[in-house]
Amino acid sequence: MYDLLFSPMNIGTMKVKNRIVMTAAEFSLGEPSGKVTDTLSDYYEERAKGGVGLIIPGICRVNDMTGAATYTQLAMSHDYHIEPMRRMADKIHSHGAKLAIQLHHAGRQGLASSINSLPMVIPVAEKVPGFMKLMYKCTPILLGMEEKGICFSVQAPSKCPKAPHGAARLHEMSIKEIHDLIRDFIDAAERCKRAGVDAVELHGAHGYLIQQFLSPYTNLRTDEYGGSFDKRMRFLEEIVTGIKKRCGKDYPLIVRLSVDEMYARIGKPQLGYNLEDGKRIARRLEELDVDAINVSSANYDVYNCWLEPTTYEPGWRKYLAKAIRETVSIPVIAANVIREPDQAERQIREGYQDFVASARTFICDPHWANKAQNGHPEDIQRCIGCLNCIRSFMTNAGKGLPGECALNMSIANERAYYSMPKDKAGSTAIVVGAGPAGLTAGKTLAMRGYEVELFEKENKAGGQVIAASSGINKERLYWCIEDLLTAVRKQGVKVKLGKEISAQEIAERKPDVVFIASGGRPLLPKSIPGIDGKNVVSAVDVLLGKRIIENSNVIIAGSGMTGLETCEVLCDKGNKVIVVEMADALAPGTWFQLVDDAMERLQGKKAKFMTGTKLLSVDEEGVLLEKVRSGKQKKIKANVVVNALGVSPVDVLYKELSEFGLVNVYKVGDSNTSGTIAHACHDAYDTVMRL
Repeated sequence: MYDLLFSPMNIGTMKVKNRIVMTAAEFSLGEPSGKVTDTLSDYYEERAKGGVGLIIPGICRVNDMTGAATYTQLAMSHDYHIEPMRRMADKIHSHGAKLAIQLHHAGRQGLASSINSLPMVIPVAEKVPGFMKLMYKCTPILLGMEEKGICFSVQAPSKCPKAPHGAARLHEMSIKEIHDLIRDFIDAAERCKRAGVDAVELHGAHGYLIQQFLSPYTNLRTDEYGGSFDKRMRFLEEIVTGIKKRCGKDYPLIVRLSVDEMYARIGKPQLGYNLEDGKRIARRLEELDVDAINVSSANYDVYNCWLEPTTYEPGWRKYLAKAIRETVSIPVIAANVIREPDQAERQIREGYQDFVASARTFICDPHWANKAQNGHPEDIQRCIGCLNCIRSFMTNAGKGLPGECALNMSIANERAYYSMPKDKAGSTAIVVGAGPAGLTAGKTLAMRGYEVELFEKENKAGGQVIAASSGINKERLYWCIEDLLTAVRKQGVKVKLGKEISAQEIAERKPDVVFIASGGRPLLPKSIPGIDGKNVVSAVDVLLGKRIIENSNVIIAGSGMTGLETCEVLCDKGNKVIVVEMADALAPGTWFQLVDDAMERLQGKKAKFMTGTKLLSVDEEGVLLEKVRSGKQKKIKANVVVNALGVSPVDVLYKELSEFGLVNVYKVGDSNTSGTIAHACHDAYDTVMRL
C-alpha cells in the first residue's frame, strides 16, 4: 500500500528499515543530570514499538556550564551518561528501530539562569529529595532575573539582537570558548558511539548556536569565525571534521539545517540567509562527508515557519526539501507538516525527500507507522496542529512537568496507558455529548471495561469544534472528532447521533456512571444591557454560516481566537470591523503563535483593534465603550454586534439528574469549564481515570 514509505534506506552505514523519522522535540521528560530516565525511555520505546524507523530524541546538551536549554533535557556531556543511554538504545533496537542523538547548544536562545549554575544543581538534586520542587517554585524569580539581566550572559557568535523568547543578555564568544565548545560536541559524539547510538545529529536549525554562526544576522564577527561565508561555516565545519576524525568516517552524521531563515516572511528579506545560501551550506556539508541533511527552516524570530499552527497546509514547505535534494546526493530528511501516510508516500514518490519526518505526528500517535503498514490508516490519530504540545512544554518545563498532547493521553505514562486493565468490566456508562470531551470520556471508559452508550442530540458529532474548524484554513481541527469517533467505535462504544436523551431515560437505565459533556452556549453577561438584542449575533453563527453579514459596520466583542477568526471571515465579506477587548493585549491567555498567525492574516484587512476597552452596552445604533484606565466613554455606530465573549456551561441535564438521586454523574469539558480542545480531552480522561 505504501511501498516506498516502508522500503529500507541507508544513511551512511546505518540501514533504516523504513523512511519514517521521528524528529527531535523536547518534552521535559528528563532530569537535571541529563541521564536517560525511565519515563523518557518508555516514551521513545513506544514510538519504536509503533514502527518508526529512526528516532531522534529531544535536544541533548554537550556542555553543562553554558549549554542547558531546560533542566530536564538529555545530556552527553559526561561519561556517566553513557550507560543510561546504552539502555535506551538497546530498548529501541529491540523493536528494529535506529537511534540518533541530536547534539545541541542554544546560544543566544539559552536558559540564562542555568549558566554556570547547573553543575552545582545536579549533585544537590541527586542527594536532596525535593530540591528540584523547590527550584521549580523559584522559576518565576529566575525568569525575572533573566529579564532584568541579573544572570550570567549566554553565549552567542557575536553581539547581536536579543533572541525572542530567549535570554536577556548575551556575549560574543571568545576564541577559547569556541574551541572548547567544538571539543564538547566532538566528545559528546564519541560518547554516543560508545553508548551504541546509531548516529548523531547536529542541531543547526531553529536559531540555535550552530545556525547563529551560519547566519550573517547573528554572526557579526570579523575574525576566522565570521565575516565571509567560509568563515561563518568554520564553527560547524570544525565540529563535523572533528567528529569524523574521532568517531570514524563510517559513523553516521546528520545535520539538521534551517535552509532558509525565512525573514522575508515577516517583511525583512535583508536579514539572515535564504534558500540559495542554504543550498550552498548543504553542498559544503556533503563535501565534509556529512551523511544526511535534515531539512528545516526559520528560527525563533519566524516561529510559525518551523512549528506551524493548524492553518498551515500539510507539505507547504516541501519545496525546500526538494531544492536540497536536487543540490546534494546524500539522503534528505524533511519535516513538511507530514500528517497522513498518503501524503508521506506521495512526497517520497514525487522526489521531494528520501525520508519523511515529524515530531508532532508521533507525539499524537506513537503507532502511526504500524497502522499505515498494516493497512489501517483510518485508525491514525492525526495531529491537528493546535500547538498544545509546545505551549504545555514551555509552561510545564518550569514546573518539572512533562509536555502534553491535546489528544494523546499516554504521554509520560506509556507503560501504564497501553497496559490499562479492564477493571470496570461489567459496569455500564452513559455519555451525553459527542464533542472532544464526550468522545474522550467514551473511549477511556471503554478502555477500562465499561459498556458505553454515547448520545448526541445533533446529527453531527463535534460540539464547539464544528464552529472552531469552520474558520478560514481551520478545517483540520475537525480531524480530532473524526479520529475520536473511529476510536470509540473500535472500542465498542455505541454511538447514537441525532438522539437526545432525557434525565428520566438515563435514570431508568440505571447506569453505573454518567458523563455530561453537553458543551457550552454563547456567554450573555447580564451586566451588559442589550447584549441579547436583535442586532447582536453570536460568533459561532457567523463561523457556521448561519448568519451572513456583508458590507456592514461590525463590532466584535472579544478578541479570543473565536473573535479573531470571526474577524477574518467578516473582513473577507467586505465588512468594516472593530474588535473590542477589555484586556491590554489581544487574545489574553492564548498561546502567542496562534495570535501571531491570526494577526498575520488580518494584516491589510479592514479591521481595527481596541484593547483596554470595555463594552458597556448595546443598542440598535451601536455600542457604548469605556477605556478601562481612563474611564473615558465613547459611542460607536454599528449595524451588527458580534458576541465573541466566550461560552457558559450547558449543565441543565447534570442538574436534573441530581434530582433523580443519581450520584455518579460527572461534568466534563465545556459543560464543566470553558476551555480548549486539549482542556476538554484531558478533563474527560482525568475524570474517568479517577473513578
